Amino acid sequence: MTRKTYWLEHAWLGTHVEPGVTVEVTDGRITALHMDSTDSTRSGDSTRSEDSTRSGDGAGTGGPPPGAEVLRGLTLPGLANAHSHAFHRALRSTVQIGSGTFWTWREVMYAVADRLTPDTYHALARATYAEMALAGITCVGEFHYVHHAPGGTPYADPNAMGEALVAAAAEAGIRITLLDTAYLSSGFGQPPQAHQLRFSDGTAEAWATRCSFLKERDHARIGAAVHSVRAVPAGQLATVARWAEERRAPLHVHLSEQPAENDACRAAHGCTPARLLADHGVLGPRTTGVHNTHLTDEDIELIGAASAGTCMCPTTERDLADGTGPAARLQHAGSPLSLGSDSHAVIDLFEEARAMELNERLRTRTRGHWTAAALLRAATVDGHAALGWDDAGTLEPGALADFTTIALDSVRTAGPLPRLGAETAVFAASAADVRHTVVGGRHVVRDGAHSLVPDVPRALASAVAALRG
Repeated sequence: MTRKTYWLEHAWLGTHVEPGVTVEVTDGRITALHMDSTDSTRSGDSTRSEDSTRSGDGAGTGGPPPGAEVLRGLTLPGLANAHSHAFHRALRSTVQIGSGTFWTWREVMYAVADRLTPDTYHALARATYAEMALAGITCVGEFHYVHHAPGGTPYADPNAMGEALVAAAAEAGIRITLLDTAYLSSGFGQPPQAHQLRFSDGTAEAWATRCSFLKERDHARIGAAVHSVRAVPAGQLATVARWAEERRAPLHVHLSEQPAENDACRAAHGCTPARLLADHGVLGPRTTGVHNTHLTDEDIELIGAASAGTCMCPTTERDLADGTGPAARLQHAGSPLSLGSDSHAVIDLFEEARAMELNERLRTRTRGHWTAAALLRAATVDGHAALGWDDAGTLEPGALADFTTIALDSVRTAGPLPRLGAETAVFAASAADVRHTVVGGRHVVRDGAHSLVPDVPRALASAVAALRG
């Protein structure tokens, strides 16, 4: 049995900032919280308090208990990056030359994918996930579709690429949900193109057979994904959905990211992608649509009625000029929101949360669509739920001991009262303000330095250089 004690100078507890919180951790889970300012203790399902008054502006009167690790600043639940393509990290800056569209960007992406091997992908993913840990991310949803060798020949281990990602997350110290992705066609009724052959298993049944050999571990869970309605024939969608349903696993799908996809779906099937997914049993409470950008009113109703989630990736959506999805309307219809960094133009969940609100302000020319607390919920507890980690994303007894601390004395965060910590985190802070990241009670990032990957910038530079043509 491993026990550890942390003392948080300020802690975001979902509704307010609490000063001076002692967190007891046993075997990677939070077992108790002690609040200095209220002389109260939370343990298990009970809460005992002698004084419920909270000022939120002090650092607590009790101070750190002997032997506790002290985290100065504001501690939040660990952040969940619900949508990642780790190899896209190699595209950063490279794809900013010239103009173009999503479709021309995709050709550059294919060229990088062609050069991936299990070893080079492991090195890049390890460095990318370490960058995420430095940004306060404790769990990533990896939307993984580079399965085979170039040309489509399976590796000796058919899951060599997926296993490389799972190992990379472990070595970077974060959790992963490997969303193994069915990618079978280049378009409606079209076989895979040359660049896409390594993505395809041929049929959904073959995809399901290969996925069945993937095993979950303490830090890793296995989910499924439909790349898009253009990449999985309609008659095979139900096979992917059934595989996920039998395992009660997360099921993600790129949905209506581009108007061209919607037009092609209508031409092929006489309906929108959302309707096609609904008709084939893909939409449900464990489903998350990624982007959900170009939706009709009926699409929004379908997604909300199914309690399917929505993962917004604002930095990628604006980088690729995709457009801004109706996040507020989707949430109002019943779709829980999560956030992802997708192509990793930047890796900063605070920026994703901030951008979701600011995009809506630009769209409507009004402010205040989400509170800072609601945006943090999308980045934490709802993001973890979308990835199948229902026991993470909160600071409370029984939850996984995953949390991150941002500085309150940087040039971005200095000034506001600590009780405005949620507002400071969302509307002022950046990934650069992360000082500590703890995963399963283990200090992965300490004082801004990664404890498992000593030189993350060098690791990133080396991994990206290995993929240059």
